[in-house]
Amino acid sequence: MKLGLLTGYSGKVINLEIDRIKRAESIGFDSVWTAEAYGSDAVTPATWILSQTEKIKVGTAIMQMPGRSPACTAMTAMTLNQLSGGRFILGLGASGPQVVEGWHGVAYGRPVTRIKEYVSIVKQIMAREAPVEHQGFHYSLPYTGADGTGMGKPLKSILKADKSIPIYTASITPRGLAGSAEVADGVFPIWMDPERFDVFSAPIQQGLDKSGKTMDQYDIAPFVTCIMGDDIDACRVPIKANMALYIGGMGARDKNFYNDYAKALGFEDAAVKIQDLYLAGKKEAALAAVPDELVDACHLVGPKEHIVERLKAWKKAGDAGYVSSMLIGAGQPEALELIASEIL
Repeated sequence: MKLGLLTGYSGKVINLEIDRIKRAESIGFDSVWTAEAYGSDAVTPATWILSQTEKIKVGTAIMQMPGRSPACTAMTAMTLNQLSGGRFILGLGASGPQVVEGWHGVAYGRPVTRIKEYVSIVKQIMAREAPVEHQGFHYSLPYTGADGTGMGKPLKSILKADKSIPIYTASITPRGLAGSAEVADGVFPIWMDPERFDVFSAPIQQGLDKSGKTMDQYDIAPFVTCIMGDDIDACRVPIKANMALYIGGMGARDKNFYNDYAKALGFEDAAVKIQDLYLAGKKEAALAAVPDELVDACHLVGPKEHIVERLKAWKKAGDAGYVSSMLIGAGQPEALELIASEIL
């Protein structure tokens, strides 16, 4: 199993802990990942990290597809991969309708259709086998809209072909997982219980069957938060706050992918309660409603001994081929050291 380090997206002031990233590189972490919401972008920090490291790969988890044309993303990925000596990983996601329509000012559209079209165009550009042409629901190259000039022509990238760049997507819905497995090289589940691969197995296999790939050609790379400390309840609180936000407030009552996901993991009653409380403005109560068992299933919390015990389930999932990478969100150097010593 490979380990990655999550840097997340910034608050009001961006601060990349390069020393922590270099330490992760030195103890065997395979990758480090940037992110974006509606503040700092994912590409600039990735560039900054690549320029100050030597061997660790750097990926975007995620670049928001609606914020960039597929061609712009392909240009960025190919440029960074050349400059870094082949260390860039392209992570894509549809984001959510609030951000897509409120921030980027474009229609949310069909997220699974978008990922398939987007990846197809990016791969055409990277392969450089022919001038790029695509006519789909979201994208047309050359552009054929009524407001166009009609002067567009199919083009090839000026950069040399580069089919080595892995492409990951952020997905948790059954359709999203199937689409990811069909067109991409890996997926980021926002959380994962390593003992509940059954939640993913059918849609992923459906997508793999369409593509002709096998499970060992597809990387499942869940986000895993690690907070180490003697007071396990205190360690759970920040994670519960994040899970309450997603399960309770990310989307409308009848269209919240994370709420549906929590139900699929076996926490249906809790998911309903968390959403009711969160949408009623009772955020502290929503936090308190997140079950300890859900936190412990998907993350690493508490004393060293508790984390080591829970890592056994992750190692077992890795040995079975259900999890290829763990992308760790941890601010404590000692937590990174512990995980590396147990996993690598």
